[in-house]
This record gives sequence, structure tokens and C-alpha cells, in this order.
Amino acid sequence: MRFLKRTMEAALLDCAGQYPVVTVTGPRQSGKTTLCRRVFPRKAYVSLESTDTRRYAQEDPRGFLADLPDGAIVDEIQNAPDLPSYIQTLVDDAEATASRAGRAKSKGLFILTGSQQFEVATTVNQSLAGRTALLKLLPLSLEELGAQGNRASLDELLLKGFYPRLWAEGLQPAQALGNYVETYVERDIRSLLAVKDLNLFQRFITLCAGRVGQLLNLNAMATDCGISHQTARNWLTLLEASFIVFRLPPYFANVRKRLVKSPKLYFYDVGLAAFLLGLENESHVSRDPLRGNLFENMLVMEALKYRLHRGRRGNMHFYRDSNGNEVDLLLNFGPDLFPIEIKSGQTVNNDYFKSLKHFATLFPIPLGAALLYAGKERQQRGEIKVRSFRALPELLAEGEA
Repeated sequence: MRFLKRTMEAALLDCAGQYPVVTVTGPRQSGKTTLCRRVFPRKAYVSLESTDTRRYAQEDPRGFLADLPDGAIVDEIQNAPDLPSYIQTLVDDAEATASRAGRAKSKGLFILTGSQQFEVATTVNQSLAGRTALLKLLPLSLEELGAQGNRASLDELLLKGFYPRLWAEGLQPAQALGNYVETYVERDIRSLLAVKDLNLFQRFITLCAGRVGQLLNLNAMATDCGISHQTARNWLTLLEASFIVFRLPPYFANVRKRLVKSPKLYFYDVGLAAFLLGLENESHVSRDPLRGNLFENMLVMEALKYRLHRGRRGNMHFYRDSNGNEVDLLLNFGPDLFPIEIKSGQTVNNDYFKSLKHFATLFPIPLGAALLYAGKERQQRGEIKVRSFRALPELLAEGEA
């Protein structure tokens, strides 16, 4: 399989030079193992997905770690939730020994990966607070695909999504993503919470896809699915824990107009949303009424990948008031807000600028604003930069400069 170079390599190396443990979370099949083994080729590697290895780590954690005197890459750490406590003791003992001997403390001893973000974060934060750096690796970005010379069409991007195997191995998206849902999503859900009716749960996931890029209304989703509001809330939390869905929070500020307080719902991978909508080829994507929502989903996630893959926090919101004025994406560059409007059309329309101009009357935007669309022309409309969606990484780099 052809390796696709990841932006996070630099952040991973940097963290490993500062902390004794680095924890990398992210969706299954996002490339965590490949990344860690590439960056640390000489480190021992153990996977807690293996039944025998997992049992050894659970039943005899001290013996398990004694076999790894120089540390290791430990895959799927959530399968042995007590192990980080023993790693903490080992790391502390190693640092104490190094201090007594006048040696430099060991850094980058253990590289942990996990695909259930809430469970891993809770376990690691309790046991390894102050001793581990936390990174999140999402599927491939447009920037990473572009670095490989890939110039896929917009509809192909929306259809396939960004899981590395689909691009590295040329897999058919419908089959590969169908297998992903069955083998990974369902398995993770079973391990986190007993779901009595799996068909009902699959319906709930499909309902989530049908509301991609929209305000979250759990009551309506529960009614449409035939489940209680609490069950819908629990299931949505599970989907978040498994890096399937993402809630973009609204922006709150002290302004006179009442602001919307519900988050917007997205999928970490747009291809998975397209699959759940029943889209099987690019023609289906081009004609789907939710194509604009999928386009928005893709770019919101691209902005998130840009930040997370460089070891930074997301710091992302959207803006919407009770009068329907909305800006799709707000990024925080320090104290400054950078609003971005997202449109799937290929021709710039004057109506595209209304929300950005309205936002500029309410908040200072010293960095200006941006309109991302599916066309190719670069324009400057006052303080608004008009760019192709493929220029998002360049746009964000300018904002950080």
C-alpha cells in the first residue's frame, strides 16, 4: 500500500521530544498506526486488538510492561483501561532514576493510540495528567491528498471521503464504507453500550446523515427514529465517542440579537455521510439535494484537520441569530475572529456576501473574511477574500501569519 505522508508527523515528533508519553486518538482507519510506526520505526509495537496481547496487558500489566523496557507504540489503549496507571508508575520511576543519575529524562517513551475519544481521554487524563501530550489524527486532508498530486473532482471527494485506504488502495467507496460501518461502528457501539436493536441504531445514524450541516434537533430525531429523547442523546454521544459525528458549537457573544444555541451536526468523514445517504457514484452526488451540505461538511472538517494535525485546538464555531443571519464557520486566531462563508456553487453570487457583511457590522474582523466556493477564480471583494475550496490551507496559513 502506498504511504500517504501526514501533516501531523512534525507535531508528533515535537510532542515526543517534550513528553514521556504521547497519546494519538482518532477514528478507526484514520492512519494512526501507520503514522506512529513510520515516525518511530525502531520502537516496539504491540496491538491491544489482539486477544492474547490484550489479555496479557489486562491480567499482568507489570509483566507486560517489563517486556517493553525501551517503551513502545501501544495500539488501541482503550482495550486495557488500567494500563495507563502502570505506565505512569513506570515513567515516574524512570524519571526519578534519571534525575538521581544526572541524566536527561526520557521523552517519547510510549506512544499510545486509541479510537474512542471520550474513553481514552478520561483514562489518560486520570492516569497520565501532565505526562502525556494529546493529539487527534483525522482522515486525510485535501492538503495531504494534494501533496500526492491528487486532483480528484469535487464530487469524487464528497463520494469517497478521506479514509486513507480508499485512496491508497483504490477501493470502491460504497463497499469499503459499508464494511466500515458494519465492522467498526457497530463493534465500537457494542463495546461502549448495549444497543438492543441494531437496525434501529443504523436508522438513527442514517437520520444523522440526513441532517448533516443543519442545526441539531434531538427531539425531532428521536421522534423520527421512534426512540426516546434520552436514547437519542446517548446514541449521539456514542457516535461522537467513536469519531463518527461532530457537533460544531455556536458562537456566543454579548450582542443584542438573540443567538441560536443549538450546535450544527457534521460527520468527521464526508464520504461516510454520503454513503449513509445512499449515494453510490459521482452522478448521485451531483444531483443530491444535500450536496451543498456535504460540501460544507467537507470544508468544516478540513479547517478542523488543519488545526488538529498541527497539534492545535480546533477553536471553531458558527454564527446564527434568530433572524436567520448565519456565517458557516468562525475560526479564532488568538483573540481575532475569522469568518468564512461556504458555498458549493461555481459562480460567485452577490448574495453570497450578505452574511459576512452583516457579521462585520457586529464584530471587528481585523483579519478580514473569506468566501470559499467550488469555482477557481481568486477575488478580493473589499475585506472579503474569495477563494477556491482547495485554497483553504493557504487561507488558514495566512490567518496565522
